[in-house]
Amino acid sequence: MTVADIATAIEQVAPLCFQEDFDNAGLQVGDPQATVAGILLCTDVTADIVAEAIRWQRNLIISHHPLIFHPLKKIAGRNHVERIVAQAIKNDINIYSAHTNMDSALGGVNHHIAAKMGLRDVTFLQPDDGSQGSPHGIGVVGNLPQPVAARDFLTAVKRTFGVEAIRYSGDISRDVQRVAVCGGAGSFLIDSALRSHADIFITADVRYHEFMGHENEIILADIGHYESEHFTKEIFLEIITKKNPNFAVDFAQTEKNQLNYI
Repeated sequence: MTVADIATAIEQVAPLCFQEDFDNAGLQVGDPQATVAGILLCTDVTADIVAEAIRWQRNLIISHHPLIFHPLKKIAGRNHVERIVAQAIKNDINIYSAHTNMDSALGGVNHHIAAKMGLRDVTFLQPDDGSQGSPHGIGVVGNLPQPVAARDFLTAVKRTFGVEAIRYSGDISRDVQRVAVCGGAGSFLIDSALRSHADIFITADVRYHEFMGHENEIILADIGHYESEHFTKEIFLEIITKKNPNFAVDFAQTEKNQLNYI
């Protein structure tokens, strides 16, 4: 099985044409024709994860966030990206990322988050009808089986997603049932969440002033960027093992949130 074979399996779910214009999904480092000895799955590629791949002889790393987001003019160790790229090349480690294409895919990141929350009747917040391929879009909205106290719902979200603290605005003494979701930075979807008649919008990277102005209409809850997306690894695992149940594929043990709380 080659790197290209694995990429094809992922792209059948999340074609590269689904990615946003600013994104850089796909093969980041390596040889598409290289034979895959084993795979490590992660959210962000770090030097520790590359070292882990070397140690465990896993020559393909699959991440959600692209390691190379902006063009590299040099690979001279000037920053962590250049150092990681050099480390990977030197040790024949291939790196592949599926980012906003996996966010937008049917059954992708946001549907996976919705499933973790127990949402039903899930649809896209912003369907994309203008591109080829299967249905896709940005963000999702769905319903809990029954109304639940917002405070209890957010407590369950903290437990499920490993969240230390949730930033929110709005009245959490009321019940919620209709839930809008966008993993990662999703504040640009606040108006879409309002139009969907969601009681609460779960996302990340909401700026201070973006919390203001809708307190009587919707609860806005920022659970953290990493926290909202780190289960993306499970999607990769399912795709790969469905086609190759005995393949050597593992979650990176050295992965951690790059942000800390005190």
